[in-house]
Amino acid sequence: MAGQNDILPMTVRGKALLDAELKKLLLEDRPSVILAIEEARAHGDISENAEYEAAKERQGMIEGRIAEIQGKLAGAEVIDVAAIKADRVVFGAHVTAVDTDTEEKVTYQIVGVDEADVKKGMISILSPLARAMIGKKVGDTVTVMSPKGDKEFEILAFEYK
Repeated sequence: MAGQNDILPMTVRGKALLDAELKKLLLEDRPSVILAIEEARAHGDISENAEYEAAKERQGMIEGRIAEIQGKLAGAEVIDVAAIKADRVVFGAHVTAVDTDTEEKVTYQIVGVDEADVKKGMISILSPLARAMIGKKVGDTVTVMSPKGDKEFEILAFEYK
């Protein structure tokens, strides 16, 4: 896991998603939870008020997420993937590879930690497969340790879009 002060790459799309979530938290979620706390307080004794406790807990989660997003944005290096011109696999690449055992082709984009979604073909820059592919060229083979044993992939192509 990356430390608080580590700068992590993030795509323009990833930054936009975090910006949108932060805006919603600040402009919608925070005001609504403050209102819920005020309404629960109006119901009297807060020492045994489940609505008040639930609202305070939700407020803590909202404030924690706001701080987390602000920290991630402050420590992010935003990269416009479409502007990359590299002759090797680097952050942001859409990499097509073939499993040398099964001949199954896979295509993944190497993205920031918060953007990763394997089902959508996006793997984290910190994942073992992405780390193995970084710096490689077409025709190179990478080996990744997995719970089912080592898997070997040959890089067929990569592009930045």
